[in-house]
Amino acid sequence: MRGRAWLVAVVALTGLLAPPGAAASPATERLALGAPDASGVRTAEVALGERLVVPVAGGARTRHLDTAAYSMVGVTWRGEVEPAVRVRSRSAGSWTGWRPLETLEDGPGEGGGGETSSARGTHPLWVDDSDGVQVEVAGASGTPRALTLVLIDPGSRAADAATTPSVPPARAAVPGLARAAKPSRAPRPALRTRSDWGANERWRDGRPSYNRQLKQVHIHHTVNANNYSRRDVPGLLRGMYRYHTKSLGWSDIGYNFLVDRFGRIWVGRAGGPANRVRGAHTLGFNHTSVGIAVIGNHETAHPTRRTMNALVALSAWKLDKAGSGATGRVWGRSEGSDRYPARARVRLPIIDGHRDTNDTACPGQLLYNRLGNLRGRAQNRIDRF
Repeated sequence: MRGRAWLVAVVALTGLLAPPGAAASPATERLALGAPDASGVRTAEVALGERLVVPVAGGARTRHLDTAAYSMVGVTWRGEVEPAVRVRSRSAGSWTGWRPLETLEDGPGEGGGGETSSARGTHPLWVDDSDGVQVEVAGASGTPRALTLVLIDPGSRAADAATTPSVPPARAAVPGLARAAKPSRAPRPALRTRSDWGANERWRDGRPSYNRQLKQVHIHHTVNANNYSRRDVPGLLRGMYRYHTKSLGWSDIGYNFLVDRFGRIWVGRAGGPANRVRGAHTLGFNHTSVGIAVIGNHETAHPTRRTMNALVALSAWKLDKAGSGATGRVWGRSEGSDRYPARARVRLPIIDGHRDTNDTACPGQLLYNRLGNLRGRAQNRIDRF
């Protein structure tokens, strides 16, 4: 990825069709960028109500829009109406085919304490180096409120190409949390810190929240890309972090940990990887779990051997530290999801897929098929140490 500053283009979509008599948008238009803020992020906000001028069945699309360089695209909205959104991007002078943006079924939920958000959105899609975008919006149930297009360029740092993780400083235990867990037997795997991927700690809202117990590991996939390079990964994480905090209004990146296709484990949420940090990864079940997201789309690609090895090591470490095995089922109580209403008691696998608790395809069928293998291998690792 070439070196460049962040770009975030946030575009309010106020209607599917231009009002009668509105002036037609030009065939191409470059989205201008404002001055960078203290974090180095450059932004542009452009109303697209008059720019969705090309009618299609059930909705409308924009003309081709020129943009400054960006690498990630998503759409957010408010309310229960869920749009069907497709995008295509331009790279090196050529336009991609239309690609759907999948709805993100993560979130802090009503039981998230001080962390709540009424915003909804799609998974952000990684499009590599792009300088144009076209958006198509349709919805059988009408247009959602505050429909917003988000373009993100996470930039590039020299440190993004680092081959070894930094050595994190020793962390003090959180009172009342670490003492409650038995000493870990399964070893802690190598972790890359938030500093390794360039997290801007000023974006976080408030202090981390902690769970009293850890009963489950929820496995996710991020959907956004399969063809990323090693040095792309820190930028991918910065882009997701920015999208989760600034576009969706969450207090931090939603996942506790992320694993890339090269088998590297990245710390997501702040609060200490050894602690029971509450995430925003599994709506209704964040209060007794840890969320691990595999960077990739595993509806279309198998998880790599290195990815599976990392999931085994990370799951075994977290579960053994909590005094739990990796196989079998546990009872959980929902705080309210699109699959289980609030206060519903559900018996779930200790290591499960996001689809087990929410109405979603996550973590992708090709990764979901490997969860039985993951449970068995994680249990063997726990037993071995």
